[in-house]
Amino acid sequence: MLANLDFDVIRRALPYLFYEGMTFTLMLTAFSALGGLIFGTAIALMRLSGRAPLGRIAGLYVDFMRSLPLVLVIFWFYFLVPYIGQWVTGASRPISIGAFASSLATFIMFEAAYFSEIMRAGIQSISRGQPAAASALGLTYAQSMRYVVLPQAFRNMLPVLLTQTIVLFQDTSLVYVLSIPDFLGAASKVAQRDGRLVEMYLFAATVYFAISCVASFGVRRLQSRIAIIR
Repeated sequence: MLANLDFDVIRRALPYLFYEGMTFTLMLTAFSALGGLIFGTAIALMRLSGRAPLGRIAGLYVDFMRSLPLVLVIFWFYFLVPYIGQWVTGASRPISIGAFASSLATFIMFEAAYFSEIMRAGIQSISRGQPAAASALGLTYAQSMRYVVLPQAFRNMLPVLLTQTIVLFQDTSLVYVLSIPDFLGAASKVAQRDGRLVEMYLFAATVYFAISCVASFGVRRLQSRIAIIR
């Protein structure tokens, strides 16, 4: 079986796989992580605000998103939201969103639910005396969160946030179902074109494994350094 494998097809496809496929995957991962962190932090602050309506809305959002398969959310946003936009705006046809914008919005919405729980745990890990001291110095709630609590919470949760980003990097391969040329989608196109499914999918798995392992090792090193600083 191994004698029939042609790994030269990988060498020929490397420019396409990395310059287009992997570039798209890394860009989607970075933008989704940034957007998910910002949105997730806002959700965490809503849950910790002490205002029951805001806390319930944020809690329902987190529970709803975490109870759905990601691939279902991708399909829902890509196929259903254009019709919702048509209904809201009164347009004559569905609103065109585009595959990239659709996948980016989906990942931001989905990952925000997970980032919010991480940030909520980080905020709760800060001693209550610090916000009280900030309030005694005349800082408002927003100022104490911005200058005192959130920087420390972010540092405490940084290894966990980065670990969730690695999971996000792996999950971006699901945009393959929308025929978006991410790394897995690019590998699939080459595999279908050249009839070399085993070689290309094996190579794609190896690349995902290598990047995730290196990133996980970096996170562990960072975690050990943060522990020393504490």
